[in-house]
Amino acid sequence: QVQLVESGGGLVQPGGSLRLSCAASRLRFSIYVMGWYRQAPGKQRELVATITSGNKTNYADSVKGRFTISRDNAKNTVYLQMNSLKPEDTAVYYCRAENMVFKYVYWGQGTQVTVSS
Repeated sequence: QVQLVESGGGLVQPGGSLRLSCAASRLRFSIYVMGWYRQAPGKQRELVATITSGNKTNYADSVKGRFTISRDNAKNTVYLQMNSLKPEDTAVYYCRAENMVFKYVYWGQGTQVTVSS
């Protein structure tokens, strides 16, 4: 069974940084498009960033220049470096893996990020 396990969330002050990690198991990680999504209370889940198997990245406008997505295929792990955090970044952050050929999609359980003074 495929597993995606996020870590690195927590409480941080505005302007601070956090690095999220998502460790994947039981899938051919290198061929999957990996992504980070987030869901704030009362809002729909939204895309934060994605990275393809060829390391092409895509970001939501709200995080461009502040967040960086990266992957380490040797460790089956995708990262989200979040800098200059704002209170509006507060949400549960989810890791997502998608096989673009067979359209398999897997989600992690989420990790809470709270930006508050």
